[in-house]
Amino acid sequence: MKETFCLDNHPSIERLIYEKGWLQLGDVEKVKAIYNFVSNDILFGYNKEDYRLASLILKDGYGQCNTKAILLMDLLRYCHIECRLHGATVDKALQKGILSGIIYHLSPQEIIHSWVEVFIQGNWYVCEGVILDKNYLLAIQNRYPQKIKFCGYAVAVKNLQTVDVNWSLNDTYIQKEALVKDLGIYKTPDDFYQNYHQNINILKRWVYQHIVRHWMNHKVKKLRGGK
Repeated sequence: MKETFCLDNHPSIERLIYEKGWLQLGDVEKVKAIYNFVSNDILFGYNKEDYRLASLILKDGYGQCNTKAILLMDLLRYCHIECRLHGATVDKALQKGILSGIIYHLSPQEIIHSWVEVFIQGNWYVCEGVILDKNYLLAIQNRYPQKIKFCGYAVAVKNLQTVDVNWSLNDTYIQKEALVKDLGIYKTPDDFYQNYHQNINILKRWVYQHIVRHWMNHKVKKLRGGK
């Protein structure tokens, strides 16, 4: 696999793949196993930045749409699965409940978003549903049992109670209903981030990295625990 800044051939990536035995699986089972790992073993949470090495995302043990996409793509490529990155923006309404008050008001109206698409058996499949771990999604469903169309807490779906993010030769989505702009398809995350990045000033970026994201992760942890 050709290494890029984000898609790094770090020993921790190689070790994980060999420990899991993914290389011995058929292509469909490879995708399913890697998808489930990134979805549930890598918890939903906010990393320091979007443009991040896959090995650091693995070390973090958590991720959001953009960072989970990087790790998923790195693992798939190492296991010889053809894949690509699809870029977009989503409306900040997606973050209501995790962000609130002045922080929500000051956040960008559109947020950089991305997901991985895999090529299996002659078709491309969307893997956006990998973003949220099952326990976090279940906690949101339990919190709002009467809700159908839903946007908030990093979820944007037509039916909160019936949404299915399991992958088995199908498209999966969890934030589709918040999509604003389609930013196209890219061979690697590096190609995408050469063209697009979150447009915030240095001060706001520092505040996000050192204060806001920790508060957001604390809120996500409480939500996952049913609080």
